[in-house]
Amino acid sequence: MGEPITDGISRHDGEQIDTNSQKTPPPGYKFQTHKLAKTMQDTSKTPLVLVACGSYSPVTYLHMRMFEMAADYFTVHSKYELIGGYFSPVSDYYQKEGLAPAHHRVKMCELATETSSAWLMVDSWEALQPSYQRTAVVLDHFDEELNEKLGGMVLPDGTRRKIQILLLAGGDLIESMGKKDVWASEDLHHILGHFGCMVIERTGTDVWEFLLSHDILYEHKDNIHVVKQVIYNDISSTKVRLFVKRKMSIKYLVPDAVMHYIFDKSLYSTKLTRKRDYVTYAFD
Repeated sequence: MGEPITDGISRHDGEQIDTNSQKTPPPGYKFQTHKLAKTMQDTSKTPLVLVACGSYSPVTYLHMRMFEMAADYFTVHSKYELIGGYFSPVSDYYQKEGLAPAHHRVKMCELATETSSAWLMVDSWEALQPSYQRTAVVLDHFDEELNEKLGGMVLPDGTRRKIQILLLAGGDLIESMGKKDVWASEDLHHILGHFGCMVIERTGTDVWEFLLSHDILYEHKDNIHVVKQVIYNDISSTKVRLFVKRKMSIKYLVPDAVMHYIFDKSLYSTKLTRKRDYVTYAFD
């Protein structure tokens, strides 16, 4: 099936999570809003924010291109108006092989987006959590920050409109949602029913054919947006880590600032292994 093109985070029905950590912001945490659009160009549309959960060890140009492909789709095909996007790196409790410490992954995402994008930001809430967080919980966090605390999008007449949040993912993440014991059914209903999903489809795959064969996904098909990857790109974090380990060039695979950070901090130069304590469908 080839490597997934994003770092999807899958969860098991039996997982135990620390619900208290979801109530109190981590020390030093601040939700970033400086790149959110302040006004809407078309007030007849629904303001939209994209959230991509993943390992980002390291973040690559493909991860960034996914946001741009989604932006192109919503410019032409949608009732939504895109007002911002967020990378949400997983915490160290994801327990994945090759996972650099969370503070490094957050910093690399920040370096990748701080000057290259006018609308992409990094949220460190999930990365700073002292326990493993489900994707549904992470999206609830964004909903709380954007719609409860921020109050949604302010319109020219002074009224406020709820911001729609969509999970940005690769086609392999959607396929994992159809696998038994990978995602809790209540989480799928919550993610796809309350929020929705934007899927970047790999060349040669057919997400819609897959949706037809799975009841929960088909039930929420109207909330699943699919855009094809017209220019094939198979850059992966796994390959970048391997190139670093083999002392091969990673220039033009990751932003220069990320490349320099990897070398300055001596990341991925030796084999990183972490015990897998959870049943997961591992995405790079």
